[in-house]
Amino acid sequence: MDENCILEMQGITKEFPGVLALDNASLRVKRGEIHALVGENGAGKSTLMKVLSGVYPHGSFQGKIFLNGEEQHFRSINDSIAHGIATIYQELALVKYMDIVENVFLGHEIRKPNGTIDYDREYVITKKALEEVGLNIDPSTLVLRLGIGQQQLVEIAKAIVKDARIIILDEPTSSLTGEETASLLKLLRQFREK
Repeated sequence: MDENCILEMQGITKEFPGVLALDNASLRVKRGEIHALVGENGAGKSTLMKVLSGVYPHGSFQGKIFLNGEEQHFRSINDSIAHGIATIYQELALVKYMDIVENVFLGHEIRKPNGTIDYDREYVITKKALEEVGLNIDPSTLVLRLGIGQQQLVEIAKAIVKDARIIILDEPTSSLTGEETASLLKLLRQFREK
């Protein structure tokens, strides 16, 4: 296997009752590459993404997934996250009545020795991640005050905080304006350089 290859999916086949969603699909991604999966509705794009992200666990499909040359058997979404894969779905997974910091650390809060949440530390980390994605906003802002483009940048900031090596974006430009789309594509090119 090529040492620059960060991800390889081989012979992925996924069936649902009466439907063959993926038939021997393969994908190779080298470090620093950006890929776009294009096809009609029902072509299997989302299914392939869900196989990689652990939504469809190992054993529910045929084929193999390799990260950095090592075969993986994701049994859950948390397994894929632990291996550096972040998925940002078209329907963003943010809690509107929580602030940005709380959303970024939801489910993996930083705790002080006494067990309470270290909000100040989370705030600093979130602010740095927001700056990295080009979102100049106070991290204590409620998500409900953000536009869709800003919310998507918060999701990307979450991926940065989780130290994601592979970021999967599900139809990322479908609800963005032309200007927001251009900003997102510029950000992705910057990530590619890193």
